[in-house]
Amino acid sequence: MPTTERADIVIIGAGIIGASVAYHLARRGATNVLLLEREATPVTGSSARSAAGVRHQFGTEVNIRLSQWSIERLRHFDEETGGHAGLRQVGYLLLVNHPATWAGYQRNVALQRSLGVPAQLISPAEAARIVPGAKTDDLIGATFCPTDGYCDPHGVASGYLNRARDLGARVQCDSPVTAIRRTGGRVTEVETPAGSIGCDLVVNAAGPWAGRVGALAGLDIPVQPYRRCIYLTDPFPAIPRDIPLTIDVATGFYLRKEHDQVLFGMSNEAEPSSEDVSVDWDWLPTVLAAGTNRFPVLETAGLAARNCWAGLYEITPDHGPVLGRHPALPNYVDASGFSGHGVQHAPAAGMLIAEELLDSRAHTIDIDPLRIGRFESRGRPPETNIF
Repeated sequence: MPTTERADIVIIGAGIIGASVAYHLARRGATNVLLLEREATPVTGSSARSAAGVRHQFGTEVNIRLSQWSIERLRHFDEETGGHAGLRQVGYLLLVNHPATWAGYQRNVALQRSLGVPAQLISPAEAARIVPGAKTDDLIGATFCPTDGYCDPHGVASGYLNRARDLGARVQCDSPVTAIRRTGGRVTEVETPAGSIGCDLVVNAAGPWAGRVGALAGLDIPVQPYRRCIYLTDPFPAIPRDIPLTIDVATGFYLRKEHDQVLFGMSNEAEPSSEDVSVDWDWLPTVLAAGTNRFPVLETAGLAARNCWAGLYEITPDHGPVLGRHPALPNYVDASGFSGHGVQHAPAAGMLIAEELLDSRAHTIDIDPLRIGRFESRGRPPETNIF
């Protein structure tokens, strides 16, 4: 197929990561940037189906630094981009009831505080005051960070995308990538049903489909899609609107308020990888059992079945993203595999990938622990704060 178009940089995927990369490139003066989106409209995949949490409470330094940079930018997002981040810093509360787990969370808080995060170790009684109605008699303790919270993923992705367009980036929808051509050890063309696009650099920001996109370039990118379901109650004033996003660490059950409703969920770790985004109603009884055990007040809540949804996590073996140039293909760059943390780390990821492309190497935050070579060397400890 003849080349019908050319771009200096092609970004595959117009979700929140691709939009952030495009914005940060355009902000630094890159003008010939093209985003390819497989769907008819951008920001309709995983980015729009997120639970939207943002937190500093991670167990590795690189993830904490990604959160610090990103959440600070989200605080100023509206004036910076003209978009709407909808950031609500109501905090994250992590409830712990196992001694070995508690020891790990104490170490995590020590690391977080050493990096300037205002995380706290609190007692079960203090946790009960923060979330009225929660069962706390079996807890050993809890961790709380007041600068955590949640945002509006669609608003963030759309804000980045609109501003990137204002600065000259282009978005081409209905354009799934069907082939990635290599010549002389470099990517030279990206093929879509509409034709081939010549390029100097290509960024894989395809989210749950990043492994499939990498394979088109002959690369093994260990990213797989997994379904995650989110359920909502009817309006439920028994749980206050200003509660933090609260997680029962033992089960992974979480909840927060979504306006007057309660948003809740829990991962089914036994479910195999798939691209299924239908709501798993068979899983709901297990979720409710865990939820009502920790939050008995939920037994009186009604379910807003029509408001529930499912999306895909893009998961790697160590639950960390894959960032940076691929050593086997130097003009191909990974920006995927965020394992449920893509929304909260999108600002930093976009900035760092722009540095990787324009400055030869990311430098504001050291992304070496997140490069793909770690899977061969096993040089990075896995993230422990995974829900």
